[in-house]
Amino acid sequence: MARLETPVCDFDRKAVDFSLQGVDGRIWTLEQCRGENGLLMMFICNHCPYVKAVRERIVRDALELRGYGIHSVAVMPNDVADYPEDSFDNMVKVAHEFAFPFPYLYDDTQQIARAYGAVCTPDFFGYNARLELQYRGRLDESRKEPAAKGVRRDLFEAMKQVALTGSGPREQIPSIGCSIKWRED
Repeated sequence: MARLETPVCDFDRKAVDFSLQGVDGRIWTLEQCRGENGLLMMFICNHCPYVKAVRERIVRDALELRGYGIHSVAVMPNDVADYPEDSFDNMVKVAHEFAFPFPYLYDDTQQIARAYGAVCTPDFFGYNARLELQYRGRLDESRKEPAAKGVRRDLFEAMKQVALTGSGPREQIPSIGCSIKWRED
């Protein structure tokens, strides 16, 4: 398991359209996922300890951000042949267990993860109402264990700012997580 950090935010880079299968049986597009004030796009998986440590906080923040007109979507990009815990059936179970309030989508070709430049799980991309990138940072201080209660909610605060102003903070701390498990072609 290689630990990676996300790159610096490429401000104003446009979100890439997609059409991906959700655990709810629907096909979801970028347009269907966005909120009136923006979109939080998350690359996550089921097996990564960094993701496991923050799943409940992701759900909390996604629910609160809806009140600011920011919708969320999660994409699972890993090679399930080598990581069966990330299989579609297990995605369905995890989404149900944690009551994901957002679509959980399967990037079976890994083309969307590549198009976005995702490098790890979790990897967060925060877009404004014009679907221009404004945040590429961490959720909070959590690593393989949840951070203490009461720590700064970096992602939530940044996306709240995006909802209110259209712009994200210039200072951002990278997310850290497991490398995406790319398929060997």
